[in-house]
Amino acid sequence: MRGPRTEAPAGARRLDPEARLQHARDVAWRSLNRRDRTEAELRRTLADKRVEPALIDRVLEELRAGAYVDDARYAQRFAEDRRRLDAWGGDRIERRLRALGVAAEHIEAALAEQDGEEELEAALALLERRFPRPAEGDWPASPRERDRALGMLVRKGYEPELAYDALRRHAGVARELD
Repeated sequence: MRGPRTEAPAGARRLDPEARLQHARDVAWRSLNRRDRTEAELRRTLADKRVEPALIDRVLEELRAGAYVDDARYAQRFAEDRRRLDAWGGDRIERRLRALGVAAEHIEAALAEQDGEEELEAALALLERRFPRPAEGDWPASPRERDRALGMLVRKGYEPELAYDALRRHAGVARELD
């Protein structure tokens, strides 16, 4: 035998504005408990759960007021993490943040934290790890090896010019590579 029901039936919850608001809050908090989210991600999650647009706006306003959702902070942390943990370049970070719905001004501020020289040094460090220079002999040993290294840097999100500069420095040449 089942115990007494403590929850209102689903139909009653749909009619009760406070229950609908609480449901929207619960959905948002479950999503935020997994990881930080952008405002656009939360908006999509809530819409997917059929939360009314007015309630979405209200819940997001509450979360912004409590500093639980902050796209500028999200962009900053995301850029730092991707640079440090995955050796991503600025282009790839920018593409991913745009896909996550972060506003352009927040992306620009996050990317401004690293200047061109720091990004070049990061690309060089990545080349050292992935394509170590031999003790003797020239690097790259072949055009194919050079193209592989250049392709890896571009896929990681480094601008082609910067990737080429890093490749030349890594090879220890001031001239253009063949």
